[in-house]
Amino acid sequence: MHAQPVNRENPTVNRTTFALVAVAIAAALPHPAQAELRTAIFAGGCFWCMESDFESVDGVVDVVSGYTGGSLTNPTYRNHEGHVEAVRISYDDTKVTYEQLLHTFWRVVDPTDAGGQFCDRGHSYTTAIFALDAGQKQAAEASKAEIGASDRLGAPVVTPVLDAGLFTEAEDYHQDYYRKNPVRYSFYRRGCGRDARIRALWGAEAHAGVAHKG
Repeated sequence: MHAQPVNRENPTVNRTTFALVAVAIAAALPHPAQAELRTAIFAGGCFWCMESDFESVDGVVDVVSGYTGGSLTNPTYRNHEGHVEAVRISYDDTKVTYEQLLHTFWRVVDPTDAGGQFCDRGHSYTTAIFALDAGQKQAAEASKAEIGASDRLGAPVVTPVLDAGLFTEAEDYHQDYYRKNPVRYSFYRRGCGRDARIRALWGAEAHAGVAHKG
């Protein structure tokens, strides 16, 4: 029995056959998980600090400062009554999960303070988790319940878990403020006592997941 001769008269047929076989083989091979960006929205006092903390978390792609939780259609820094300062986090869910972001969130804020955060007082500086769907809400409520049941903070966890609403991006000069004004930002953060309070409250767990550790 003789081998089938190569079709030299129509080489296109051979190239096409080879290409089809290559495509079939590639389709059968396992592929690495594709990155899918997801969103989380947290309020934790000064959005400069929250932006700084979460932008150093592995898997976080982008963090935007803004206002949410109120009824104004166009809140601004000078007028965001009823809103809180918050951050909208875009993250790669193949590198970091929503549950891991929650773990970090609790440990970069004081969730026992209902009147603000650190030196910043008033409703606009209070903490909150804004769930974008039922899964996020369930995960947030479970993590809150776990911390509350542990009594590790010595006081009730007052951070609410709320349904996400309209998020309005803050003015450009607020975005990446810690990068644009590092000296002023560092002076503000230290002077506000944010990191000292977090370390006193959380101990070795303080700033979990945050690369710069305050």
